[in-house]
Amino acid sequence: MSEHTIKVSLCSTKKQKPNADQLQFGKIFTDHMFMMDYTEGVGWHDPQILPYGPISLDPSCVVFHYGQTVFEGLKAYVAKDGKVLLFRPEKNMERLNRSNDRLVIPQIDEELALTALKQLVALDKDWVPTAEGTSLYIRPFVIATQPYLGVAPSTKYKFMIIMSPVGAYYKEGLNPVKILVENEYVRTVKGGTGTAKTGGNYAASLKAQEKSENKGYSQVLWLDGKEHKYIEEVGSMNIFFKVNGTVITPELNGSILAGITRDSIIQLLKHWNVPVEERRISIEEIYQAHADGVLEEAFGTGTAAVISPVGQLLWNNESITLNNGETGPLSKKLYDTLTGIQYGKIEDPFGWTVEVK
Repeated sequence: MSEHTIKVSLCSTKKQKPNADQLQFGKIFTDHMFMMDYTEGVGWHDPQILPYGPISLDPSCVVFHYGQTVFEGLKAYVAKDGKVLLFRPEKNMERLNRSNDRLVIPQIDEELALTALKQLVALDKDWVPTAEGTSLYIRPFVIATQPYLGVAPSTKYKFMIIMSPVGAYYKEGLNPVKILVENEYVRTVKGGTGTAKTGGNYAASLKAQEKSENKGYSQVLWLDGKEHKYIEEVGSMNIFFKVNGTVITPELNGSILAGITRDSIIQLLKHWNVPVEERRISIEEIYQAHADGVLEEAFGTGTAAVISPVGQLLWNNESITLNNGETGPLSKKLYDTLTGIQYGKIEDPFGWTVEVK
């Protein structure tokens, strides 16, 4: 581990915590945050936990003009016995460094980052909500802070972690979503930044998301950027289909984000001896499977919702309904199992959860 010592400055006045029914995703933040700086020739330095608040940046910072930034997302959960649990946090730090590499951002000491994350969660432990389905969302991110109007990697960066208590994603049960298959816009292409968790990917998706919402659909299913034929992922989620007893999901092809929930779902399915295939899947194949009566269910996977069942797809003005628009049995079992592990309700045979002490 790095020899850095994390300096801690406590806030003088703690904020009032919201009631569980007032929690909205990403709008309320805890009392403290983590911050560490990078300077070329020095490396990462001055790791500190300090009161949550605004930061001062030069208007010419590289991040504002050239988008050199990456981020992660994970959660902390309160178990029934009161323990605070993280879910596979080391995977988030590994992926953060893969994103850093793609955006030419210096590698972060993953062990130091995990130590800082655990220390921050422990300090603000009373911000982890305890109501059913609630959690503490954790956002590590890096921004380029060199004051410079030039297209080149920054020489200065900030790595920060902020946290937000969030409500239950499904307030009235596991609800299937309606998804629009996007034919016009492209999320990313192989060789692009699709495998990195960087802000530009999400900014580029907003137009298609707006279009889908105007048509009454909640999410966008992206097709490949070259042929507009092969399925990639859904908005902020990876996508799975159950066809004739086999679960299939797009392979990681250089333009799809390697979801940690995605990997967990694949491991769970294999643990249950459910056939799983990671391969190219065309949208025509899915529509044909529906026509043949063998498309059993579909679901998205991600940190926010864990499992998001798909009830309807619209492609080329042709709408199909999956599983009568209801949550499929496999989607429900996966959701119950993974959330059960995350909240410490059921056995964790994989060693995925990490207690914050």
